[in-house]
Amino acid sequence: MGLNSFFLGSALRGTFFLIFGLWWSVRYPLKYLRQRGSAESQPSYGVRRVEVFEGAVKAFFALAGILAEQFVPAGPHLQLYSSTTHSWTDLTHWHYTTIYLFFLLSGIVDVVSHSPLKLPLGLDRLSLAVALFIEGESPAVGGTGDAALDQHVHSLLAMAIFAGALCALLEVFLRDHIILQTFRTSSFLLQGSWLWQIGFVLSPPWGGPGWDQTDRSNLTFLTMCFCWHYAGALAVLAANSAASRWYVGERGPSHEAETGMETSSPLA
Repeated sequence: MGLNSFFLGSALRGTFFLIFGLWWSVRYPLKYLRQRGSAESQPSYGVRRVEVFEGAVKAFFALAGILAEQFVPAGPHLQLYSSTTHSWTDLTHWHYTTIYLFFLLSGIVDVVSHSPLKLPLGLDRLSLAVALFIEGESPAVGGTGDAALDQHVHSLLAMAIFAGALCALLEVFLRDHIILQTFRTSSFLLQGSWLWQIGFVLSPPWGGPGWDQTDRSNLTFLTMCFCWHYAGALAVLAANSAASRWYVGERGPSHEAETGMETSSPLA
């Protein structure tokens, strides 16, 4: 992949995780605050509708990623092995295609789990955990070269990925646990912003070489920068949680009961 295409791919993947992280940073606090004093134990129609919507969006983004990886001008166009050169074809594109494939399956499981088929709800979190584990163990996430800086920024990325995967796996057994939901949200925000950072470090959008791969001080700075990214994710979570608390406090439970927001709100 060229410099610009590498940055574009990293930025697009980062945007996917940022969108979901920002959405969850609003949705989960609102859901928790509204249900904290409720005796309901079964998910409402509004909750199921949102889960289906999230799954459909996830599947759409993943399918778009698969098509982009396969059918860009330099892509393999669904050709895995070349009989002419007797070698594998564009395995980097195939690695990312595989990652997108499992997120596509996760989105489909989300939709089916909340359909009239009534599959066990834990399957949606399990499929998300599997998709994240596949992403984390993929050689495509391990770095695009042998340079120390390249390997270092991708090892930090793997930490964010596996943190989200472990959290999603725990949610199979601890459904609707606000702490786990918050931690998963923070891992998605971190992964999304760090993918953008990787793009700027290794392949700046304005062209030219990336950061000096031989300067050891860059590794130290990027380690601190990774922590700053997570601090930023926590700040976003805190701000949206405070805004959610203010919103629920302003409207009050009586107003929600009158307007039917408890069952019909898209953020339920």
